[in-house]
Amino acid sequence: MIAGASLLAASLAVTACGSRAESGSGGGSGGGGTKTAKIGVVAPLSGDLSPLGIGIRNSVDLAIKEANANNTIPGWKLELVAEDDEGKPDTGKNAATKLTSDDEVVGAVGPLNSSVGQAVQPIFQSANVTLISPANTNPTLTKGADLANPKRTYDNYFRTCTTDAIQGPFAAKYLLDSGIKEVATIHDKKAYGQGLVSAFSEAFTAGGGKVTTAETINPDDKDFSAVISKVKASNPKAVYYGGEYPQAGPLSQQMKGAGLNVPLMGGDGIYDPKYIQLAGPNSNGDLATSVGAPTEKLESAKKFVDAYKAGGYSDPYGAYGAYSYDAANAIIQGLKTSLASAQDAKSARKDTIAAVGKVDFQGATGKVAFDQWGDSTARVLTVYKVSGGEWTADKTEDFK
Repeated sequence: MIAGASLLAASLAVTACGSRAESGSGGGSGGGGTKTAKIGVVAPLSGDLSPLGIGIRNSVDLAIKEANANNTIPGWKLELVAEDDEGKPDTGKNAATKLTSDDEVVGAVGPLNSSVGQAVQPIFQSANVTLISPANTNPTLTKGADLANPKRTYDNYFRTCTTDAIQGPFAAKYLLDSGIKEVATIHDKKAYGQGLVSAFSEAFTAGGGKVTTAETINPDDKDFSAVISKVKASNPKAVYYGGEYPQAGPLSQQMKGAGLNVPLMGGDGIYDPKYIQLAGPNSNGDLATSVGAPTEKLESAKKFVDAYKAGGYSDPYGAYGAYSYDAANAIIQGLKTSLASAQDAKSARKDTIAAVGKVDFQGATGKVAFDQWGDSTARVLTVYKVSGGEWTADKTEDFK
């Protein structure tokens, strides 16, 4: 398990600074015959979404440093190699190609965006490299495009977060239970936002609610006056948004400025302090769902939180830190089996996929295990509300 914070602080601090982790010295083996295996990260390490991506990278770094300190895999040293996908599918493809071309990479954590996940899945699959996302929530990534007839396309792909098939209905139930029966929807046309709104809308209407209008924006839009006019005319009691905080924050601010004084609710893509900064003081009452229970309140996450602080990381672990830490540890658990008799890292790739599919352990977020699709077996979600300029947990539920 986690080594004591005092023992780890010095070694962790080495990798806690800078905008990306170093991949370490090359070579298949170090001193004394120790072999090297690498765990990659593909996430936005620059751009608007970098606060989330850096939290992902740092949390994987922490798991790797702990494994090395504890000699979790005798005879092997683990290293981190992080690639910036900028939150863009094409950049993600380049990052995935670079990672999988490194023979010492046996697994990777990421990406953040479901659209990037769609782009990189075939690349990691063709190289037999395990990929575990802490943040991809689009259901099609594990069950295929036809959700009525699910088929697992990529047996190397897993995720530690729950999906929009759970998150959307959870948000719908929350609003309906709050007495809100008329909602307008907006999404950014990307895989994550579109899937989230689709799952929400289906559950909301099935529960007796009415979608007053369904609108879209472009991911690079900054002026939302046209869509706000359409939404305002439909007289909703809330707006449900599918997308991320760089657009959601200004959308909320412009809504309120235009006199549409209703809550904006979104998924985990808007659950970040940056959203509140962008949305401004009138964001009080806005809502977001996010995966799991609040990390800082989980007894299972206490050691992770303490060790992260001891590591001296200059950036917070963010919304997906604990899930990234658990994803990295799932790979490490698999490597305990796959590297036990491997001559080199590349030869262990297929065995790592099989071993990761069987992991079952208590992580920072709770039980870590995967179902037949590669999805997390955990279905805990939380609704957060902006209050006094901060996100505060409003309701946590194991959603069935």
